[in-house]
Amino acid sequence: METGIICHRPQNYPLYIRSVPTENELKFHYTVHTSLDVVDEKISAMGKAMVDQRELYLGLLYPTEDYKVYGYVTNSKVKFVMVVDSSNTALRDNEIRSMFRKLHNSYTDIMCNPFYNPGDRIHSRAFDNMVNSMMMQVC
Repeated sequence: METGIICHRPQNYPLYIRSVPTENELKFHYTVHTSLDVVDEKISAMGKAMVDQRELYLGLLYPTEDYKVYGYVTNSKVKFVMVVDSSNTALRDNEIRSMFRKLHNSYTDIMCNPFYNPGDRIHSRAFDNMVNSMMMQVC
């Protein structure tokens, strides 16, 4: 099974990329960058008045023949995208939502680190371990 997780800054440059297996990494990157347009559309459709009251989980952004792409946006406009193999029917929406919350909490822990410069790529063993455990859960 193929799966991947990516974290993007508001300017759409990646902070963290992880995909398993790495053979189709180019296709994975294409899928993720395509999904960022959908994320931006969903955010702009919510309007500026509802920014503080919005749900952070964006849900299924779009399904393709090979993948299902899910999205999540933090209050600071950091975007998390999860790509899951379409053949994985065991995952439910509430499980994906829970994974995004764990990812967001780990990201918050990194931001609280005084030695991390916001905007730099994420190089954290704790974050890697959490992402790896999530990817094992998905596979």
